[in-house]
Amino acid sequence: QVQLVESGGGLVQPGGSLRLSCEASGLSLGYYTIGWFRQAPGNEREGVSCISSSDGNTYYADSVKGRFAISRRNAKNTAFLQINNLKLEDTGVYHCAVRGPSWTTTCLLDEGWYDYWGRGTQITVSP
Repeated sequence: QVQLVESGGGLVQPGGSLRLSCEASGLSLGYYTIGWFRQAPGNEREGVSCISSSDGNTYYADSVKGRFAISRRNAKNTAFLQINNLKLEDTGVYHCAVRGPSWTTTCLLDEGWYDYWGRGTQITVSP
């Protein structure tokens, strides 16, 4: 059984920070590309960041560059998303997703590219 479980969301004021975690089971995360996606009510799901299985190359949506940082700890089968300077428009359900097993040096912010998804964790940014 492949499972991805996100945690770390919550209610935060604008300008605050959060660190999301994605714990994987049923797979060896080192062989998988990892992506983070978010979806606000009434909006389509959008890719915010991904990290490749080979070399750990990272990519970010323009809307989050400079504020979000993706990382991975393969030995712990866990991925992270550090989020700084939260804005109202960051509100939504954040999902992690993985693609693999494979060995690639790039990744795509396209939800159709990923194989497994977590249920998500809610981030609400409000004054």
